[in-house]
Amino acid sequence: MIDIKFLKENPDKVKENIKKKFQDEKLPLVDEVITLYDQKREKLTKMEGMRADRNRKSAEIGTLMREGKKEEAETVKNEIAHYGDEIDRLTKEVDTLDTQITEIMMKIPNMIDDSVPIGKDDSENVEIEKFGEPVVPDYEIPHHADICEALNGLDKESAGRTSGNGFYYLMGDIARLHSAMLSYARDFMIDKGFTYCVPPFMIRSDVVNGVMSFAEMDAMMYKIENEDLYLIGTSEHSMIGKFKGQLIKESELPIAMTSYSPCFRKEVGSHGLEERGLYRVHQFEKQEMVVLCKPEDAMDWYNKMWSYTVEFFRSLDVPVRTLECCSGDLADLKVKSCDVEAWSPRQQKYFEVGSCSTLGDAQARRLSIRAKGEDGNYLVATLNNTVLATPRGLIAVLENNYQKDGSIKIPKALQIYMGGKTEITIK
Repeated sequence: MIDIKFLKENPDKVKENIKKKFQDEKLPLVDEVITLYDQKREKLTKMEGMRADRNRKSAEIGTLMREGKKEEAETVKNEIAHYGDEIDRLTKEVDTLDTQITEIMMKIPNMIDDSVPIGKDDSENVEIEKFGEPVVPDYEIPHHADICEALNGLDKESAGRTSGNGFYYLMGDIARLHSAMLSYARDFMIDKGFTYCVPPFMIRSDVVNGVMSFAEMDAMMYKIENEDLYLIGTSEHSMIGKFKGQLIKESELPIAMTSYSPCFRKEVGSHGLEERGLYRVHQFEKQEMVVLCKPEDAMDWYNKMWSYTVEFFRSLDVPVRTLECCSGDLADLKVKSCDVEAWSPRQQKYFEVGSCSTLGDAQARRLSIRAKGEDGNYLVATLNNTVLATPRGLIAVLENNYQKDGSIKIPKALQIYMGGKTEITIK
């Protein structure tokens, strides 16, 4: 959510930003919210004038009473008798306008960075850089579900009976490899100086509204029936919510955290939940990184954060590339975002394994997260990035370490978490 004062002073810039995001249906919202804001200011000015007038006349009544001018005092009392009711009425009208303004402001997208490429959707995202040489071996690499099943590591049929489509059982060494990757991701980020955290896996609606747009919430979140609680779609939601309403000492910034959580997503409108693989599922696990920092430091952190994900996957012998998200592919709260994609030797193309975003002060404004600086209080900047989301990350490791005999070479970095094993073999 952008600053309404910025919007009022720069309506053309806000409209141009909306056009860059190909959301022309939102253009009328800019003028609408300005009108409401002006109405609110007019009513506030009237209220302030009435309060000042009431205070002045109340003091006048005291003076008249001391001077024995009771009749004149009663006349003044009658003049201000209706002020209380009128101020109450104006207060309610201002509260209503505040609600309307907030609802509209939460629909207007955040201002994107000047460096963001302009495009309608993810088909127009721009490749930035490749890391590692994509390899296609001279033998066939099976579908990852077939690889897992050959190693007695996957049972989607049973999961279908217990939970439905989009769920799975991981078993044996495949399940262990999955956990090993998460443990390694945790330690990898701790070694980078991030504080490890396991957050709540459910959050209240006011936190949900603070960290994401309404459209994202409807498409992603599972709501707990008869409770003001939602299952998280990523631990970023809990981690940012941790600071809701807080005033942070500037000396404590930056706050860099890495968090583990299971994640739950409805995946409304997504295709592929019926298929036998693990690429798009309702439940997965994730190691995330979240940073709160001074606004002027946000872009430096952004570049560090996505580079950590690249480094992580390269240490697992997985070639990756970075992809700049275009304007139409950015969620409304994001200032700038890039995806990290892993190489699939089976499909001979890249697929997404992580996403890094800087959101400016949008989340901090919604959740009232401020820092106390020498020159006053200010909204912090928030950033988030995927270290590892798996089983999608597991697919990348399986395909890029698949050997001709059907076994999986375990990357050196994971061997300590696998009891010293160097391979997973067919039994």
